[in-house]
Amino acid sequence: MDRQEAMLRELNLYPQWTLRAPVAQAAAAEPSVVVAPVEKPAATVQPQELTLKDTALPIAADVPFIAANTWPELKQQVRDCERCGLRAGCTQTVFGVGDEKADWLFVGEGPGADEDALGEPFVGQAGKLLDNMLAAIKLARGKQVYIANIVKCRPPNNRNPTAGEIAQCLPYLARQIELIQPKLIVALGKVAATSLLGEDVPLASLRGTLHDYRGIPLVVTYHPAYLLRSPSEKAKAWQDLCFALNVMGEA
Repeated sequence: MDRQEAMLRELNLYPQWTLRAPVAQAAAAEPSVVVAPVEKPAATVQPQELTLKDTALPIAADVPFIAANTWPELKQQVRDCERCGLRAGCTQTVFGVGDEKADWLFVGEGPGADEDALGEPFVGQAGKLLDNMLAAIKLARGKQVYIANIVKCRPPNNRNPTAGEIAQCLPYLARQIELIQPKLIVALGKVAATSLLGEDVPLASLRGTLHDYRGIPLVVTYHPAYLLRSPSEKAKAWQDLCFALNVMGEA
């Protein structure tokens, strides 16, 4: 069993879903997928049309309190931040991890208990699933991939961050994006998607459309934690990943 097959099995997508043609690099991957026959003949799922959808921009990155212009300065400013009440209740800030010149940026919601303890995003069971999702499209954490969250501190009891907390923290992510200059942003879950796009709409209406964040293409999919609770949705997440590969192939 090769690594990609193992990852697809972890996603519960093998042998029903396989990439139509193996590639050396994810950016050149063929995003079409083939549904293997179960009771019906196999059918090919075509990638969605790459139509860029303009949306409202989030809070500007050039707000006065973001003075950092380098990675070390920004990391220190995040560590020292007390602009909302989350910092008082968390163990440490969770800045982000990965290649600081990555082509791919994956953005989640906020740290959970495991992330709060270790200081790195996506390190629990949801992180394991995210790593498997990356491996399924021949990517890996830290190799042309950067992972961050909308907020840098864990909300109590793993609740969603409030609009006020997001408003205070989002400019830090905006500055990270300016420093990284990724070719594609993948928003993981509704909180990430609606925070970056500035519109509060159902996640389902955002999937399958190429959005724009300050001139950077953005694709929306499910948060890995949601997929752990709703494994039947993993096939849709796989479609989203294939769509993202198609976008990168057009870049």
